[in-house]
Amino acid sequence: MVVRALTGHEVLMEALAHPGVRKEARHWRPWAEGEIPMDWPLISWVAPDNMLTADGDRHRRLRALVSQAFTPRRVEALRPRVEKITGQLLDAVEAAGPGPVDLRAGLALPLPMTVISELFGVGEEHRDTLHTLIHRVFDATITPEVAARTNTDLQSFLSELAEEKAKNPGDDMTSALLDARAEGDERLSQSELVWTLILMIGAGYETTMNLIGNAVHALLTHPDQLALIRGGEASWADAVEETLRWDASVQYMPLRYTAEDVTLGGVSVPKGEALLMGFGAAGRDPAQHGENADVFDLRRAQNSHLAFSHGPHFCLGAGLARLEGITALEQLFTRFPNLRLAEGEEFPETASIVSSGLDRLPVVLG
Repeated sequence: MVVRALTGHEVLMEALAHPGVRKEARHWRPWAEGEIPMDWPLISWVAPDNMLTADGDRHRRLRALVSQAFTPRRVEALRPRVEKITGQLLDAVEAAGPGPVDLRAGLALPLPMTVISELFGVGEEHRDTLHTLIHRVFDATITPEVAARTNTDLQSFLSELAEEKAKNPGDDMTSALLDARAEGDERLSQSELVWTLILMIGAGYETTMNLIGNAVHALLTHPDQLALIRGGEASWADAVEETLRWDASVQYMPLRYTAEDVTLGGVSVPKGEALLMGFGAAGRDPAQHGENADVFDLRRAQNSHLAFSHGPHFCLGAGLARLEGITALEQLFTRFPNLRLAEGEEFPETASIVSSGLDRLPVVLG
């Protein structure tokens, strides 16, 4: 099995816009010929029946069903709730201080998890289970047996959520998706419903968790950049965008496929091959970001990035992720101006080909 990794900004832009590069696994020869087992570690990125793995009209149909939850107006309406949740979490962090306190467990994880769970109606009693399952999807160290079980358990977990919402609908997106399915025009199959929930809930917190953790770590290890914000020469939004470029939450996105013979970056790629999209590598491409592309710099003139992808599959939740990231950073560093990394502690990184994040973020509040 051959998978080609695309790592340059220009070639990624070319691939993302190429009509011969698709998202549906039926175009991948090993998948079409039954060579990919259901216990393959990345199976949850290939097998889903949702907008992430759909093309054309079907992708547009599935995206339209959930896009209403992420319009700029709806995201802005969530701002008071995001700010309140952030404040409550920091209350708990302060009570646990002065440290070391794990900010991943205390802020970076529960903030986006709470917001997306409330948006889709996931009860608090189910969130630990959901986190365990979603985290395994991003974990590159799990065994084939765990990968297969996770794939099955995720479907079962969210099927049960859908069944519960069908009996007791609420003011949430899961209930809204069920309403769309009940319209009788086959707009949403049971499989599409469950996999849409997996995509939206999983993508709605894991990646933002890593964004917040990566941004805090970057600012604390680059005090000169934090000083720019405190001095009014840069903003918290600048910190979020530079973190997304410099240390993208999604490093490599599996997978896209060549539906025909194509040429990308001057290289011929035969029909039926898989492409691994290196969004994180593109963020440090010197051809796009200059010779100092490896430097964390909030005053960078060219900071456009592909952390949220590009084109038809641009991340629906980008606006919400940015809101949560900016809110978390502003409240955290305003409330704890002497915040610092805990000395003598380790900062283990998540073992994943897909994502970049920290398993722990121990800090002293100061």
